[in-house]
Amino acid sequence: MRQQVTGRQPPQADLAAENQALRARLAYLLEQAERNHSIMTRHQAFDLEIVGASNFPELVGTIFRTLPVISELESVTLTLIDEDADIHTVMEKLGVDFAQFPDLLFAESIDELGFELEPRNMAAQAPRPLLCMYEAARHARHFPQAPQGLQSIALVPLLRNKRIIGSLNLGSVDPTRFTPSLGTDFIEHMASIIAICLENVISNEMLKYIGLTDSLTGVYNRRYIDRRLLEEIARARRQNYQISFMYIDIDHFKRVNDTVGHQGGDDVLREVAARIKAELRLSDALARFGGEEFVVLLIDADLDSAAFVAERIRAGVAASLIELSQGLQVSITASIGVASLGQPEPDRPAEQVALELIAHADEALYQAKESGRNRVIRYQPH
Repeated sequence: MRQQVTGRQPPQADLAAENQALRARLAYLLEQAERNHSIMTRHQAFDLEIVGASNFPELVGTIFRTLPVISELESVTLTLIDEDADIHTVMEKLGVDFAQFPDLLFAESIDELGFELEPRNMAAQAPRPLLCMYEAARHARHFPQAPQGLQSIALVPLLRNKRIIGSLNLGSVDPTRFTPSLGTDFIEHMASIIAICLENVISNEMLKYIGLTDSLTGVYNRRYIDRRLLEEIARARRQNYQISFMYIDIDHFKRVNDTVGHQGGDDVLREVAARIKAELRLSDALARFGGEEFVVLLIDADLDSAAFVAERIRAGVAASLIELSQGLQVSITASIGVASLGQPEPDRPAEQVALELIAHADEALYQAKESGRNRVIRYQPH
């Protein structure tokens, strides 16, 4: 009798096929587990790195340099709410070069971030991350330098105590990377760590700025100029350029206080600081040394150039009456002493060089006051 042939495989073949499928599934799961572990390890290292950032440029630099690599993203930008431009102004004064961070963006209000919020209670809401396809017309402000082929994006709110301080914007060329159906726990956790670090660093930088700034005039204080002068002396030695220093004193300031009171004196100090600053470059530094004395550090300027700027400052201070808050007007002049750092002397301590430069400008100022005030005197070696 002939054996009947059926399409069914022997039980051993079924077991072998099932075993092979299980092995393939296990290999896939192991590969995914290893990949997830690797991602988690990289992100833990990233968290530690940003938590350890000591200043604003170090923090944002780490975010832009590291996050796209460990998260396999084509674009990462950061938007900070800066309603009155306080953050941008302070960071700029502390020397942050924003040209190095083209993906650091600023918004004046929450509604610029693109989250869906109730207009009546925008500030009190904690929005969810927005995952969607990239549309240039809608998302250009979040990705001003969007890479070619950007497909899907995630706009993740940066929250501190339910207060929105900005958004972390992630972009991928993979259209399935960020879709509305995906879970957001991981990116929300990452954004919360970044938000904490940003708030801490910005607060510390603000305190640093306050500690280096004269509260009355808004210009730097002596502590800042002492530190900056040492830095510039070291840089001038390395790059072989000259720096100059001027000492400015408001003439007969005690008479101003006696005549119009301390409030009027404060008005004069603020206006004189503004007139001095108007004649300076962004690279120069103006500080109030105390009382009615101001100093200016000029970068890459020899004695002739510094004296020319000083003469403009003197003329600017004396050019017009200063209006006081009481409705009065006063005429003000200033005396200025100017000194310049000579040829770099690498063997001399920078602290000694700095003290000598200040002393030379102070001596020239004394000569200006002794010879009639309202004039510029250059320091000349005896």
